[in-house]
Amino acid sequence: MTNIIQNPILKGFNPDPSIVRVGDDYFIATSTFEWYPGVQIHHSKDLKNWKLIGHPLKSLSQLDLRGVPDSCGVWAPCLSYDKGTFYLVYSNVKNFEGPWKDTPNYVVTTNNIFGEWSEPSFLTSCGFDGSLFHDDDGKKYFLSMIVDHRGGKFFGGIVIQEYDVESKQLVGEMHHIYEGSELGLTEGPHIIKKDGYYYLITAEGGTEYDHAVSIARSKELFGTYETAPNNPLVSAKDFPDNALQKSGHGDLFQAENGEWYCVFLTGRPLTKRGKCTLGRETSIEKIIWEKGEWPRTFSGSKAPRLEVEGIGKNYTFSNEDPFQENFANEKLSPHFASLREPFDKSWINIENGELVIKGRSSLSSYHTQSMVARRVQSHAVETAVKLNYSPENFQQMAGLVCYYNTQHFHYLYLTSHDNGKTKQLQIISANRFQYDEVDVKETSFPIDQTVYLKVKFERENIQFYYSLNDKDFIEFGPMLNGSILSDDYIQYDGTGRYRPAFTGSFIGMTCQDLSGQLKEAAFGYFHYKEYQEKLETSTEETH
Repeated sequence: MTNIIQNPILKGFNPDPSIVRVGDDYFIATSTFEWYPGVQIHHSKDLKNWKLIGHPLKSLSQLDLRGVPDSCGVWAPCLSYDKGTFYLVYSNVKNFEGPWKDTPNYVVTTNNIFGEWSEPSFLTSCGFDGSLFHDDDGKKYFLSMIVDHRGGKFFGGIVIQEYDVESKQLVGEMHHIYEGSELGLTEGPHIIKKDGYYYLITAEGGTEYDHAVSIARSKELFGTYETAPNNPLVSAKDFPDNALQKSGHGDLFQAENGEWYCVFLTGRPLTKRGKCTLGRETSIEKIIWEKGEWPRTFSGSKAPRLEVEGIGKNYTFSNEDPFQENFANEKLSPHFASLREPFDKSWINIENGELVIKGRSSLSSYHTQSMVARRVQSHAVETAVKLNYSPENFQQMAGLVCYYNTQHFHYLYLTSHDNGKTKQLQIISANRFQYDEVDVKETSFPIDQTVYLKVKFERENIQFYYSLNDKDFIEFGPMLNGSILSDDYIQYDGTGRYRPAFTGSFIGMTCQDLSGQLKEAAFGYFHYKEYQEKLETSTEETH
């Protein structure tokens, strides 16, 4: 009996999937942008159950994100395999302002995808969304979109150049092979060779509700490429009521049973084409690809489905949910992420069953933020932390944050206004470059009092709580607007200026010391759980 795959297969912020099969193992790499470590890799044996196995970019020598703006950093990695070696191509976007884009691209390799990866080799800065194609004759080629700043064009089509394995550099002439279809905004190229054709898979239509997986093909690697007559292969642009939206940036692959599938990003809006607080996720669709023919979806519709026919296998990994992190081990869970730099003992440590975080820069910093956060992967989640913290002044803060980027977050924190005699709870909300201290009931605790903090994030509603005994939680502050933690809210902020926003919501532990004394906060646990949402409570369209 064919098992059913539930979409999305990678929930929460996991966009731009690139997939490779090695035997009966499947691996997906997804973008991480300014979050560290770089690139998430998930593993499956049945296309249904996926396990996060790690991140290839874990050191500053492999990936330095310090100073990169919000939603820059690691864009659209490409994972491939040839003759015992895994290859990972990735961009580290340094700047997205003005007509020029600074987009260096690199490649790293490994013989063991569960182990460590090599130091990076620089490839080019001509564009982003690079991939590596391994041709039958043993030659390898790097593909990318090319940035064209002339006349505000930006998307300059798809280029290809040979990659030399020995020197780990691009060699020879760069060829411009595809301008794109009428959907425009052509990026995210991959090539698959099948039945004498080179099939070029691209992302088109932009990253929002017109997003699409497009197909073109050519008998020659360098073109000319013909766009599929049934293009696009997958898109929700003409299906506004579909549960999965923003469908695009895909990668095709053949399963071990010979059947074809496509993985691609999707979004789950709170309302009809509303805000997607979970960010862009990864979904899958079964494909029919007959010899010499264009690929088409198994369902006959371009719109992605919530349920997809599987490959008849079921292989489950150890259950990691609910996520109860009590810091009993020295090693942090791979589900935790930091901003722009690695977890390092200079600012974080696990001591006596507590996660100790040294306070550093503010939440608006592009450099040394002290944050340990987890992706929000459901529209209804609850997260609680145990916090031991004795701030000595108002410049020292620590607590629980619902975070999108440096300009959009809700932060429940402890601080001191009387030079460490007592401590108080406060909330600050950041929204479109405005920082508001939320009007809350005054609190005062002994400086050494353990405080438990909790947040419920249900659809667009965020409610904070606190407790002094880990049992009786008290509502703190008003219901806050969680829909501001979304690409859709941020990209068009009312100024007429488009702002990059490509990530998703996180909930994290964080600590700041703006006096520079590195005051520590100790977190005794981080408990994250998902629950059944109450759909009737949604009021997101009115915010």
